[in-house]
Amino acid sequence: MSDMNNTLDEIHTSGRLGEKAEIFQSGKGNVSAFPNPALISLQAPLLAPNAQKTGATLCKGNRSDKQGVELFSSPVPNPFPDPLPPTLYPVVSECLLPWTKRSANQVIKVYNEDNTSRAVEVPSDITARDVCQLFVLKNHCIDDHSWTLFEHLSQLGIERIIEDHESVMDVISGWGMDTDSRLYFRKNYAKYEFFKKPLDFFPDHMVSISSEINGIFLNSSTCPEIHGHLHAKEQSRKSWKKFYFILRRSGLYFSNKGTSKEPRHLQFIADFSDSDVYYTVLSSKKLHGAPTDYGFCVKSAKCSTPRDLKLLCADDEQTRTCWITAMRLLKVGLLFTNSQSISENSLVAMDFSGQKSRVIENPSEALSVAVEEGLSWRRKSCHRLSGHGSPSTSQSSMSALHLAQPWFHGKLSRDEAQRLITQQGLIDGVFLLRDSQSNPKTFVLSLCHMQKIKHFQILPVDDEGELYYSLDDDHTRFTDLIQLVEFYQLNRGVLPCKLKHHCARITL
Repeated sequence: MSDMNNTLDEIHTSGRLGEKAEIFQSGKGNVSAFPNPALISLQAPLLAPNAQKTGATLCKGNRSDKQGVELFSSPVPNPFPDPLPPTLYPVVSECLLPWTKRSANQVIKVYNEDNTSRAVEVPSDITARDVCQLFVLKNHCIDDHSWTLFEHLSQLGIERIIEDHESVMDVISGWGMDTDSRLYFRKNYAKYEFFKKPLDFFPDHMVSISSEINGIFLNSSTCPEIHGHLHAKEQSRKSWKKFYFILRRSGLYFSNKGTSKEPRHLQFIADFSDSDVYYTVLSSKKLHGAPTDYGFCVKSAKCSTPRDLKLLCADDEQTRTCWITAMRLLKVGLLFTNSQSISENSLVAMDFSGQKSRVIENPSEALSVAVEEGLSWRRKSCHRLSGHGSPSTSQSSMSALHLAQPWFHGKLSRDEAQRLITQQGLIDGVFLLRDSQSNPKTFVLSLCHMQKIKHFQILPVDDEGELYYSLDDDHTRFTDLIQLVEFYQLNRGVLPCKLKHHCARITL
């Protein structure tokens, strides 16, 4: 146990993410799965430096400042002068002592999409980005900056993205003791996509200074004024009304006179110094009687019941995304990390077949080389498989290769596929493949385009005993689903856009 404490002290004091990652990757971090959420090991309370060890008294302390310095008052008299037996010492979890020193370690539980969970002992100053990188290392995932930590408030039916720089313990400290609040770890490709394509997130008709939209979010602390109509739920009533809303640096307002922006017509709704914006997880129509299912809300830090939420509703997904993204930018400002992945324009095709490598500048040549390499790989694979069995056996083995691919999700329903893609980001090119529920022996490609999810059926084609797959009524054939996915990652074909980001599920 002393070795574990030393290890965790080292994690806390290093302060550099790389060192933290090395410690957890080496297996020294205390990571364990809890069969029961209540079975979290408790430790003896941390005492103030001058407190007596013979009693159960803890000194009162002030909240720490920004540097994490703890200020303790002088010890209070011990109300139990006689030493208590060791068995009667009170046992208190460290997470219940917010006034203890900042270097104390805490146990957090993180859930996956299938509600499997894993408990991890972490430093108290750990950020959301640190937690994501820890689970990326533990699960051998590719860190493409899309892995995200979510705050999920089950009792309110809402959730939000925890920004990379946010303190996880500060988020947890706002939860009530009797609430079912959770941390979820999953992909979200839209988390920082607005840095790359701001025009997709902020349409001209909703931005007052749309001419500066391309550079305003990256080069300035200025937040543009967002305006438009939203449905709002009236306090203590079941009815909804449509108002003209304006988002400014000073907060969120609505106009009580049409689309007027005059100060005398604007009524204050919320500022974001102590509030966050959340998606509504459940159906807004069923839960709150909203006119559409594109609901979201503004929740203050002191809010604990659905009655205290400021519930809003948009007419479409693009409008909702615009408002939520603008509110995130307004709250976080320049602390936002521009976590852009490698630009597609910076990737080049290379030819290593000769004595010297060269850059392939002709797009047609680059495409033909890529296709030829794929076909060559398959010929080699078929040759290896045919050496261990009959041709029919090798063909069935090749056709089953898709089962191990991260983009294939088996017997997933249409609704579940839409929910999974929505959770992992409604941006162009997010996709998954699944078994068809209505037509056995066929498959379905679910793809997001223009913030809408479309489904395309993949049909098997039998040609003289050879099995192929086609997405366009047998105009283009593929020997297996892997070849089909790779083709549409390079070519749009009959699809509205190329396949770009696959929905991934991992088991913690």
